[in-house]
Amino acid sequence: MEQIIIDEADLRLLDLLQNDASLSNQALAEQAHLSPPTSLRRVKRLRQLGLIEREVALLSVDRLAPLLGHGLTALVEITLERQGAELLDAFEERVLPVVQVQQCYRVSPGPDFVLVVHCLDMPDYLALAQRLFTSDANVRNIKAFFSLKRAKFEPRVALAGKPPPSDSD
Repeated sequence: MEQIIIDEADLRLLDLLQNDASLSNQALAEQAHLSPPTSLRRVKRLRQLGLIEREVALLSVDRLAPLLGHGLTALVEITLERQGAELLDAFEERVLPVVQVQQCYRVSPGPDFVLVVHCLDMPDYLALAQRLFTSDANVRNIKAFFSLKRAKFEPRVALAGKPPPSDSD
């Protein structure tokens, strides 16, 4: 694996982009205190290195709720009967392509996996649970916690101990 070296300018760009990936290169360069060509070159390099995985739009669940329904978010703990590497990998491979599974973490100690699942409603969750968990002979235990309220959702990564900019900055 290639050793990746980044500097303060790269960290500034990453921090700005994870706050607002829709910034024009001109605005990004200005806020990062770089020239536009340097900014463009550095961002391209950060993408090639895989430090910028992808750029997405974060949707407002609360604003979509009146249009689509509130949906159902569950944090699901999964414990497998047997935890061999190939069995853990096989479980991951089964859940990763499922659109309702928003996040999948292999954890320790305790359960083997924690999933963040978003379904349309309880019948949708029940069908998902039956398909992914109940029908798998290697799933020993399932524990689901249903969200009543999302108090915080922040996909930012803390960079070098630097606090993220506040809304008042």
